[in-house]
Formats: sequence, structure tokens, C-alpha cells
Amino acid sequence: MGEDLGRWEPATPAEVGALFAAFRGPWWIAGGWAIEFAINPSTVDGMRPHADIDVLVLREHHLGAHDVLPGWELWAADPPGTLRRWPPGEVLPPTVHDVWCRQSAEAPWRVQLMIDESRGTEWISRRGNGIRRPLAEIGQVTTGGLPFLRPEIQLFYKSRGMRAKDEQDFLAVLPHLGADQRRWLSDAMPKGHPWRELSLDHG
Repeated sequence: MGEDLGRWEPATPAEVGALFAAFRGPWWIAGGWAIEFAINPSTVDGMRPHADIDVLVLREHHLGAHDVLPGWELWAADPPGTLRRWPPGEVLPPTVHDVWCRQSAEAPWRVQLMIDESRGTEWISRRGNGIRRPLAEIGQVTTGGLPFLRPEIQLFYKSRGMRAKDEQDFLAVLPHLGADQRRWLSDAMPKGHPWRELSLDHG
């Protein structure tokens, strides 16, 4: 998506916690902040600037975003990258995994929602039905009580982009992953991916 969509002034993790306290389903801070929290669960400043803040929710609960962000503008990112207004009550199609949120048309973007799939008590990656985990195992909690996505799952999502900040996050958090986390990450990534062997070699 282009750069003419408005500026970002991302909410802080604490602000996200206050906004989503009444959300009717589970949610997790994702993206770069999830990596930060895995390295230091008590961090508030972070190792690097964050251009946005990602909040992962499950599709079965995604309509509840309007309830915890009343009066906000929520824009769905329709593939291959067109933003459109998402009105309350509209069930988003399975192809939409990304929603930008701001308080008004003149306000900056504050929160980016990421929508993932689930079935029963299992989380299912939007990258493919074969990547699954029990919902009870996909998150951790900061010392302040904020839920965040486990770093190996966040790295799996970052592995497709391989941007400079993704490489930085991978190298920074890898020493903090246990053997089971590294094995899961290695198994989840496609053969030949440079992170796959590095994940195991570090152990």
C-alpha cells in the first residue's frame, strides 16, 4: 500500500491494553513489540522505534473490534492492498487479515489489527492450515499483564518478508528461544529458508 494513506502515530502497548481490556475474545500484541517483550517482558521503551503496533485477534471474534473502538474508523485491507471502510456488523471475508484503525478521518492511524484463523481450541496460521498450535500455547504475558504472541510464531510470520528489521529481530530474539521453540520455528518454515538451519544451529 502506498504512502498517501495518512500518517501513523501508533498507540503504546499500555494504550492497547486499555482499549482491548473489554474485547470479547483473546488477543495478543504482535509484530515487533512481541519480539521486544520476548527479550524483556518488562520493557516499555523498546530496542528500536516501531512504525505501528499490531494486535492479533481471531476471526471468530473480529467483529468485537468495533465494540472496543467505538466511533473509530476501521479500514480493511482488501488484497492485493486496497483500504476500504469496514462498517460495524460486516463479517470480513477470509481473504482479509489486516485492518487499520484510527479515531477519525483527520487522526493518525493508531492500531493495526491482524486476523488469524482458529478451529475449536486450535490456532491456525493464515499462511496455511498445516501450521497449528493449541490456542493456550500461542501467547505469553508481560510483567505488566499484556498478552503477546510467542516469538517463534511472530518470527514465522516475519520470515516471509526478510526485511532488515526482521533480520534484526530474528538475531536479537534467537538466544532467548528454548529448544522446543527453535524446533517449531525450523519445522514451520519452508525448506531452504536461511533461518531454518540457524534456528537449530543456535541450540
